[in-house]
Amino acid sequence: MPPPPLICVVGSSNIDLISKVPRLPKLGETMIGHSFHLGYGGKGANQAVMAAKLGARVSMVTKLGRDVFGEGTLKNYREQGIDTTHVLFDDALFSGVAPIFVDDNARNFIVIVPGANTGLLPADAQAAREVIRSAALLVCQLEIPIETTLEAFRIAKTANVLTILNPAPAAQLPDELLQLTDICAPNETETELLTGMPVNTLEEAEAAARVLLGRGPKTVILTLGERGALLVDANAVEHVPAMSVDAVDPTGAGDAFIGSLAVFLGEGLSMREAILRANAVAALSVTKIGTQVSFPKRAEADKFLKEHGL
Repeated sequence: MPPPPLICVVGSSNIDLISKVPRLPKLGETMIGHSFHLGYGGKGANQAVMAAKLGARVSMVTKLGRDVFGEGTLKNYREQGIDTTHVLFDDALFSGVAPIFVDDNARNFIVIVPGANTGLLPADAQAAREVIRSAALLVCQLEIPIETTLEAFRIAKTANVLTILNPAPAAQLPDELLQLTDICAPNETETELLTGMPVNTLEEAEAAARVLLGRGPKTVILTLGERGALLVDANAVEHVPAMSVDAVDPTGAGDAFIGSLAVFLGEGLSMREAILRANAVAALSVTKIGTQVSFPKRAEADKFLKEHGL
């Protein structure tokens, strides 16, 4: 049996401050919430933890504040079995935080205060070049400076490492970054912001994905929530349906998708099969409250996949 794939994540670490509320509050309103949960998050961290829970070997490149949140985050990475050689500390900036509100209909809104994530610099990516070059896949997002993500992708391409860009939160992207991207995986909102095009129907989503494809990525995977995902490349377009579950908290579902997609691709599955399985893992994650704590371990994920014929 081949060894688990090595996945390198260059990205953010945050502390999620999750409040369950009856409904999303109006401007200026004070509301009594149901419950509060503190968890480890950040898109980079979430995707790394998801990959590790599925059994991949994972190296994390990130920057934390020299505070209680940062120390806790480092401990969490180690408990998840993630290589922390390039988990760095910033003595001036606080750790990133993300206040999250989730209502009774499983809708949410999130505010990200990036803190030390803004201090992860291109030089830090260069310092991690050996682990980036030795990975099967490099996964990046946009909660760190774009120039750092760009530098990491440049390094990856010198060793033909497969690159996955989750362009979240959406931002103006340099063409060079998209040209270094093998798989670009935005959600509906990010696609609309990146292209200026609606994605209300599958036809509209395909048109928007093709605009992104024209800027350089080899493949675009547009995640559509309960509608599943749309796979678009130069040769084909395919809609991969989602799995229906009783959603409790959608927070982190997109990260569960990206992290598990990286693992399944690293294990040699076809793009369609990897997306189908990543959809299922993301669906399973929304049946529990929280972010990383809701991500299934490999045995639970395999059981769920088998129950649904995957």
